[in-house]
Order: sequence, then structure tokens, then C-alpha cells
Amino acid sequence: MMNVHWGVLATLAAAMVGVACDGSWSPEDFHAALMDPEHAIWDEPAPAVFQARFETSTGDFVMEVHRDWAPIGADRLYNLVRTGFYDDSRFYRIREGFIAQFGLPGDPAVTDLWYDRAMPDDPVVESNGRGFVAYAMTGPDTRTTQLYINLDDNSRLDDQGFAPIGRIIEGMDVVERLYAGYDETAGGGMRGGKQGKIRSGGNAHLDAEFPNLDRLIRATILK
Repeated sequence: MMNVHWGVLATLAAAMVGVACDGSWSPEDFHAALMDPEHAIWDEPAPAVFQARFETSTGDFVMEVHRDWAPIGADRLYNLVRTGFYDDSRFYRIREGFIAQFGLPGDPAVTDLWYDRAMPDDPVVESNGRGFVAYAMTGPDTRTTQLYINLDDNSRLDDQGFAPIGRIIEGMDVVERLYAGYDETAGGGMRGGKQGKIRSGGNAHLDAEFPNLDRLIRATILK
């Protein structure tokens, strides 16, 4: 039998914490966490850097998240993706030359649990340049689950407290092809206060009233 140095193994195991935590949880656990904001899964920190692939109706894009840019926001996004929060949802706010916004679930029951589940702000470390991603908000400490991708240099948002958590490293052309014809009318941003019908009707409402919206099919953490 191979002579194993347990101290080395322990060091390696410790190094793996936060790099690939999915093996500790079953699909049932992730589903339970999606419906329970107090589940232990939400306390798990994200890796220092991770990538998430977003499959959409117009193609795929990859977001690279840096925890040192915005650790609170990065941790939440990591676990939102792992629980399937964004799967089968819609890109409901596309302002051409400004931002592409998403992050309201297709299922109103999930939206009810998370819509007001705010987290503290992160300091602004990176700038809102083209391709950078941050949480939408209405003011201090109001970030929840909605994200936007900058379609242009929006560095003017930095002074308003919008802290980028990552950037698009593949598929920015896909993001720019997302259907923008409805502009603000499909629900708009959090500050506009007109997301009530998405909250109550989810995909059923959006698909009936705004059928050209692009779909977020699935989001996954890349290993």
C-alpha cells in the first residue's frame, strides 16, 4: 500500500474548500435551498475566481466572477447558479447601448421568496465598463438577485454604488444580440417600480405579453 502522508492530504483537502463544493450536496439539497433562503448552502463562500456559463435562446456566454471585487455579491451569485435559480427565466430589460438585465425567476413562488431578500453592499472596486456585471439595486443595501451586464462604458454608475462582481469573457456578441425591442416596457428596472406583473405572473406573463424576449435556459458553474 502507498505510504500516505496525512498532513499533506489534509493541506490539499483544505485547499479544495470553496473550489468545488458541489460534491457535498445532492440535487435535492440544492432544490431545498432554492426554496429556503436560510439553508446552509447559502453560507458557502465562492471560490476566489469562478466561471459560470449561461445558455440562452440566442447562444451562450461565460461570466468570470472575482470574489475579491465583491465578495458578498460573488458568494450569492455562486449559490444562486448552483441551485438553478436562473434556469428557465427571461432577459426582461434590454436597453440598447446601456445594459442587459435579468434575474427574476420564471416561477412566481421562487420570486416571492427572494425578491426582497437584500444583502449588504460591497465597495466598488472595479468599474462598470463594457462587459462587466453588477447587481441591480434601488439604493444602499438593496441588492437581491437581479444582475445587469454593461453593454457600453457605464463608469458613471460607479459613484452610485454599483459594484461589479465579474465580467463576460466569452459570448459578449451573444449578450449584444439579446432582444431589445421592448426596452423598459417588459418590466424595467428595480427603481422603476413596475416589476409587479413579472413577480406575480413569471414566465407565463412575460411569454404571453412579450413573446420576443430571449430566454435564459440554464446557468452552470464551470469546473
